[in-house]
Amino acid sequence: GRTVRLGGNGGVSVRTSTSASASARIARRICARSSSFRSRRMAEGRVEHWEEEEEVDTSTSEEEPFDSEEEEEEGEEEEVEDEVDRAIVELVEGEQASDDEEQEDGVDNSRYGMHPHQVDDSDSSEDERPSRNTIGNVPLEWYKDEEHIGYDREGKKIIKSKKKDELAKLLDKVDDKNAWRTVYDEYNDEQVVLTKEEIKMIQRIRTGRYPHAEVNPFDEPFEFEYKDGMHPLSNAPEPKRRFMPSKSEAKQVVKLVRALRRGWLKLDKEEEKPKVYLMWDDDLHTTDKLQNGLAYIPAPKPKLPGHEESYRPPEEYLPSEEERKAYELMDEEERPNYIPRTFDCLRRVPAYADFIRERFERCLDLYLCPRVRKNRLNIDPETLKPKLPSPKDLKPFPSVLSMTYRGHKGRVWSIAVDPQGRYLASGGEDGTLRLWEIYSARLVEMWRLGGPVHSVAWCPDSSKKLLSCSVGKSAMLVWSKLGGKATKNAVEELLKVDQQEEENQQYKWLPLVDVEVGLQVVHRSEVSFITWHHRGDYFATVSPGTGGAAVLIHQLSKKATQSPFKKNKGQVVCVLFHPTRPIFFVATQNHIRVYNLVKQQLIKKLLGGSGALTSMAVHPGGDNLITGSGDRRVSWYDMDLSTKPYKAVRYHDHAVQAVAFHRSYPLFASASDDGSCQVFHGMVYSDLMQNPLIVPVKILRGHQRTGALGVLDCVFHPKQPWIFTAGADADIHLFTNN
Repeated sequence: GRTVRLGGNGGVSVRTSTSASASARIARRICARSSSFRSRRMAEGRVEHWEEEEEVDTSTSEEEPFDSEEEEEEGEEEEVEDEVDRAIVELVEGEQASDDEEQEDGVDNSRYGMHPHQVDDSDSSEDERPSRNTIGNVPLEWYKDEEHIGYDREGKKIIKSKKKDELAKLLDKVDDKNAWRTVYDEYNDEQVVLTKEEIKMIQRIRTGRYPHAEVNPFDEPFEFEYKDGMHPLSNAPEPKRRFMPSKSEAKQVVKLVRALRRGWLKLDKEEEKPKVYLMWDDDLHTTDKLQNGLAYIPAPKPKLPGHEESYRPPEEYLPSEEERKAYELMDEEERPNYIPRTFDCLRRVPAYADFIRERFERCLDLYLCPRVRKNRLNIDPETLKPKLPSPKDLKPFPSVLSMTYRGHKGRVWSIAVDPQGRYLASGGEDGTLRLWEIYSARLVEMWRLGGPVHSVAWCPDSSKKLLSCSVGKSAMLVWSKLGGKATKNAVEELLKVDQQEEENQQYKWLPLVDVEVGLQVVHRSEVSFITWHHRGDYFATVSPGTGGAAVLIHQLSKKATQSPFKKNKGQVVCVLFHPTRPIFFVATQNHIRVYNLVKQQLIKKLLGGSGALTSMAVHPGGDNLITGSGDRRVSWYDMDLSTKPYKAVRYHDHAVQAVAFHRSYPLFASASDDGSCQVFHGMVYSDLMQNPLIVPVKILRGHQRTGALGVLDCVFHPKQPWIFTAGADADIHLFTNN
């Protein structure tokens, strides 16, 4: 039997003989019948949760007293209580009638060991609540696109309930008192309110206990009889650790064995340390940390006294009188701290005069000077070297001195090779312009121009056979006497100057008197450099002493001269034309300016290094150039990459005088006052994402230094991997690849 009780004012307690499931159903129906009463009580805030209480003694039944807070109720509440009582009686009679009908049906449950009124005592309301959906073990995903969720026992569709939005759910939770214990049954598509017993059961499962409070996990205690009459400390069964090997102890044993093998743990007793200590215990705190978390770094120890500080040092340590006088004349900073002296005995040694000063400086070093620990890195220098290809794989390049051209009587300032690669022109300090045959070293022609020749250049148009050079304040154009009579007539017609043109021009174009066919352009100051445009009609000259008109561009066909720059910032060293585009390079001692001749504007300004620029050369592709400077550096510029040097190399011991690119081979060279010429492999790739490859391949020597000057100029052969060098020793060398 069970006692079903409704808490609250006017609660009802009924003693029934029905089963547990029947009692639960009766209680639910009572709650439904008394909904109007509970709603009123909820408004007053005095509704208590109903609960089921099992009685231990089923033979007696007593009605529990009502928990009432007020002694008298209003008339309206008494009427509601009468209605609840009548409903309980009707429910009880209905349950008993249903039980009698089951007995009359003739179902003999005693055959199966069951009493007709005995059912499974389950505290879960889930078992008591009949399932409406009868689809069986079928995944609910099959019904996700349907309007129903399954079928009931009569085969009718169970229509899905309308889904509420999140705001509606939130409002329902706020209004509903039982929202915290309401769960959604996805199988039957309904909301289920958990009972108090079900919540307690869930709490017990979460805490790791049995779901039913009445279950006793331990066996019934039984008594032991001990012969000795002693009682054990506990009645718990024997633990496993008393007869099974311990895994944690095995791990500790493994750690001890490992420590013994590696020497971390020593079984021998340590020897007792001597009872001495350091007066200055800096060495004992090397691993300690200060309050600020930094490691303690001991101060460097002062130098210990040696033989020099002895009161009777050996004679080789004693300075002579001349050395003493020299010490006295020296500055205090350069003078040695202690000058050795000798005494007969220790009693004659006076007090050290700088003792207080040195101790004070030592205290300042200890107190004020910060100390930083620098860890030395043991790095093999070979690993820091870049991995470059072998020079054997980069052949051909000039490596052998094959021929020497001798005839000048002074320094050879400049050399140039004709576009076809058959003749070599050279100009020197002796005032002569010489023409050599390359393959035989024969002197073909020589012109005496009356002054030192500082720069020599061939006209790129091979049909004209013109040589240009700078002598004093003039830029001279000379026919090389190569070719036939038709070539001579064409050159004479080209170099012919009218008197009317001479008078109108600021820079005079005059014919050369001492030369068979020649022309000169007179400048305001000495001309130091001359270069040609790749088409052969324009050439540019540099006269540093002119100031703003230091750079001039001349047109040979019209005999015209123009000054493209009004003012030059810095002293101009050399100028060059771009190999293919209308771009003009102007190199001063500190930077390189790149101009567009068509737009007449500055494109880019390349920055130089610490030393003054001395020479410049443009790559045949036009996107890279190299410069030589007085600080022994050769700089490679990638104009598409940056305005600063991409790479700078210093392989020379003195200033770099000249640099040059090969027209067809990936080679470039630099000539220096140290008497050597460095040859490099400089490959420029068409892929813009790949940087140029620069590898030194050969050092060419053969010139003697004369008057602090070495190799003054270098130029490559236009078709062969050969290089010509001109030196201050009046010789011209040809280096070939074999």
